[in-house]
Amino acid sequence: MGMSPTVFKSRRAPVFREVPEAQWKDWRWQLSHRLNTAEEIGRVFPLTESERTALGARDLFRVDVTPYFISLIRPDDPGDPIRRQVIPTAAELVPYTAMMEDSLAEDRHSPVPGLVHRYPDRVLMLVTTQCASYCRYCTRSRIVGDPAAQFSRAEFDAMFAYIERTPQIRDVLLSGGDPLTLAPALLESLIARLRAIEHVEIIRIGTRVPVFLPMRVDDELCSMLSKYHPLWLNIHVNHPNEITPELSAAADRLSRAGIPLGNQSVLLAGVNDCVHIQRRLVQDLLRIRVRPYYLYQCDLVEGAGHFRTPVAKGIEIIEGLRGHTSGFAVPQYVIDAPGGGGKIPLGPNYLLSMSDHRTALRNYEGYISIYEEPTDYAAHDPSTCPYCRDKRTETGQGGITGLLEGEQMAIEPAGWEMTHTRGGSKHRLNQDREKWQPRGIGAGKTPVETKPPAPFPKPKTRSGKS
Repeated sequence: MGMSPTVFKSRRAPVFREVPEAQWKDWRWQLSHRLNTAEEIGRVFPLTESERTALGARDLFRVDVTPYFISLIRPDDPGDPIRRQVIPTAAELVPYTAMMEDSLAEDRHSPVPGLVHRYPDRVLMLVTTQCASYCRYCTRSRIVGDPAAQFSRAEFDAMFAYIERTPQIRDVLLSGGDPLTLAPALLESLIARLRAIEHVEIIRIGTRVPVFLPMRVDDELCSMLSKYHPLWLNIHVNHPNEITPELSAAADRLSRAGIPLGNQSVLLAGVNDCVHIQRRLVQDLLRIRVRPYYLYQCDLVEGAGHFRTPVAKGIEIIEGLRGHTSGFAVPQYVIDAPGGGGKIPLGPNYLLSMSDHRTALRNYEGYISIYEEPTDYAAHDPSTCPYCRDKRTETGQGGITGLLEGEQMAIEPAGWEMTHTRGGSKHRLNQDREKWQPRGIGAGKTPVETKPPAPFPKPKTRSGKS
């Protein structure tokens, strides 16, 4: 007989038992009664010496926890996975090698304040610096949590102006901070303004409000969001203990409003660095109609050193998910490359080897098989394909796809040419780049060009005649 699924449980810490139900379910009450001092948190559970040290430290990243979310912490467990995410410890104050203020170099890819344009067809729009509660591993701790660092009307205008004049942007992600902490009228005005831009096809919201403050996701909010489809929403759940009847109800309201839900989690030491925790997490997420999307390697931000795991741990977790549970329950494990390289997917090696017409593969059990490839494949003809002929340009960001489509022959690292000429600017030989430019690749060629390459010149005789 199979195991019954876990019953999601509501919790309320004893210190909040006398709070009237109407107040407890009021998201504004929850926000205005967040806990942030050692004295307040100590009324919920006894603090460790490490926690007291951190809470008394100067320049500590902001602490705020909603009464709802702090109630999910098991008071007698100093290592509780929810506690570790929102209550600081002295380990947060310890620097470590490779620690950075802006590890993803978001500010480097910011054409106007608050907007990050890292990928060809989408932008990240930071709309607030405030959250319902503050994660101790926050990637944007450099700006998040400062009430004096809010975005102005002029900065919003600059963001919209950039999006309006950049037609390759088809997808806008609202983040921050947490967009769902904004005043309802302001949030709707931003979404409506985006929807009015003709080339913006998709609007996305990244939020942890359904997890920290599920009562915020009420019928009024869902009704407003449903007016601006297609709109997608990603939440952030790291551990099965965060999934409650309240979160389930919030997810249900969003789903019924036609909003697809995904989950982004971060791999955190002592929180979810376990195959079995992760398997339960993704399965419970599917039960509330949230699809696992990303599993992030922890970023190299200040204060997060004690949360980091080896990359091998993430590979092990994906190995324990693929094949062991539903395929659409398996998130993509990614490292957001330090320095601004963007998300790089990682996973176990299932491709073992290849010949000219056979591919050797292994499955999650170690079963190895051969896939026989066709020897008479009629290749796709880009010259007759309307999608190829009308493709969006990705100037300077074609990457490996650009190489495969014949747009260029190589991607050279910075300083490569100077290194290999050894500083020689004058030479008895003609250093014409066309000598090493293959015919028909790059040099303004488009992927659908069908003209044959120019013939190679005939060799000259010693007399100089052909």
